Amino acid sequence: MNGVIFDIKEMAVHDGPGIRTTVFFKGCPLRCKWCHNPEGLTVEPQLMYKQARCIKCGRCKTECNHPECQPFGKCIRVCPQNCLEISGRTVEAKCLAKELKENAEILGDSFGGFTFSGGEPLAQPKFLIELMNELKDYHLCIETSGYAKTEVFSEILEKLDFVIMDIKIADSELHKKYTGVSNSRILENFETLRKSGKPYLIRTPLIPNITDTKENLEGIKKIIGNADWEKLPYNKMAGAKYKMLGMSYEL
Repeated sequence: MNGVIFDIKEMAVHDGPGIRTTVFFKGCPLRCKWCHNPEGLTVEPQLMYKQARCIKCGRCKTECNHPECQPFGKCIRVCPQNCLEISGRTVEAKCLAKELKENAEILGDSFGGFTFSGGEPLAQPKFLIELMNELKDYHLCIETSGYAKTEVFSEILEKLDFVIMDIKIADSELHKKYTGVSNSRILENFETLRKSGKPYLIRTPLIPNITDTKENLEGIKKIIGNADWEKLPYNKMAGAKYKMLGMSYEL
C-alpha cells in the first residue's frame, strides 16, 4: 500500500514518550486558520520556493513551465541556490517501515518509538494500518485531530500504544468557522478514546482570541474532565511556510 509523507523527524522528544521518530503524513480534512504545517494540508506533492535565496537567474523557467510544472524534477536540479524543494513523496508502507527500522535501536533504549503525525494520519487509514502492522514490535503513537469515521478511528486505536489528540474548540459552530469542519465527529472519537483505556494526552493550541479565550478553555475542560491536558503556545513562524507554498496566511 502506498502513502504520501512530507517529512521524517528523528530524535523527537515532544511527540510522545521517550525519544521518537516522527513520520509526517500528507493530507488533512481540516483547514485550521493557524495551521503550522501547511505543507501537510493536501495529499499531492507541492513545490516550495525559498524566495530569499533566489538570485533571479531564470534557469528554473527555462527547464519547465515553472511553477505549474509536474513533477517538479527539472527545475529543482538546475537551481544553483537550492531555492526549490518538493514537499511530499510517495512511499510503500513496507519500504517506509524498513527505512524507519534502520535507525530504531536508540528508540527502544529510551523507551521511545514511532509517532505518526501530519497533516492528519487518519486521512490515509489503509496506509497507516499497514505501516503500523509492519512496526508492531515498537511503541506506536499518533498525533491526531481525531477527525475520522468512528470505525476507522477504532480500528487504528487498537494498534496504538499512546494517543495525542487535539481538542481545539469546544463550540461546534466556532470549530467549523476556524477549522472548516464541525467537532461532532472529533468529540465522538474522544469518547471512544476515553472508554478504551489507552493512555492519551489532550492538546490545545493557544491561538489569540480564538482558542485561548476563557469560554473556550472552560468548555474544553468540561469535555475532557481530568485528562492530561497540554496547552501549546501559538507558533508565529508558520507564516514563512505559507509564503514558500504560494499560500496566504490568514492570522
